[in-house]
Amino acid sequence: MDGPMIEVRNLTKVYPGAVASPEAGRGEFALHGVDLEVGRGEFVAVVGRSGSGKTTLLHILGGLDRHYQGQVRVRGRDLATLDDRGLSRMRNATIGFVFQAFHLLPHLSVLQNVLLPSRFSGIEDPGLFEGRAREALERTGLTHKASSLPTRLSAGERQRVAIARAILNRPELLLCDEPTGNLDAQTGRAVLDIFLDLCARDGTTLVIATHEARVSEAAGRRIVLEAGRCVEPPSGGAA
Repeated sequence: MDGPMIEVRNLTKVYPGAVASPEAGRGEFALHGVDLEVGRGEFVAVVGRSGSGKTTLLHILGGLDRHYQGQVRVRGRDLATLDDRGLSRMRNATIGFVFQAFHLLPHLSVLQNVLLPSRFSGIEDPGLFEGRAREALERTGLTHKASSLPTRLSAGERQRVAIARAILNRPELLLCDEPTGNLDAQTGRAVLDIFLDLCARDGTTLVIATHEARVSEAAGRRIVLEAGRCVEPPSGGAA
């Protein structure tokens, strides 16, 4: 498919309960008039201070937040035209999510956590997904931890489980919110190497919100948010 992976035009998000108006000032906006493009296979870091709108932007790009104005297109589809079921299908098939808090289920093994997205795929082929899950664990260096519970893992291992889960369905777009924020320098570097490998080998499009210089320096481009506004040129294009 031709065209960029992500196209955003005049994206505006008002804080719940706030009234946006020219007189209200920037403080009423989570995002205000954001324009950007992200090419297929591109690695983009979204940077800015806490409260600048990074997480809000990721939630909107991933179809987790539908309360916005403007146009958001992912893989050529206008997200506003999709109903809840359509958005769910798109998220499951096209988009992977990695969050700082991991969001692993403590009573399930590592392998079972990685397999969770397969329950919503609509494909009745357990063997297919178990093979993919074991491949994802191999890529993240966790094959030997498949039967372990998350509570027995280090923070870095839990983050790698979250990445393995996110890539189970081989998404074209991976959205990550501070994925190295809770990790030490060595472990964070190992996680960053996984992302770089996904981009280089699989052509995965990466959009990572981060405070960390090591992540933004590894990205091909930075998008800077300040008080909900994009303050760097939204250049981009197909890779």
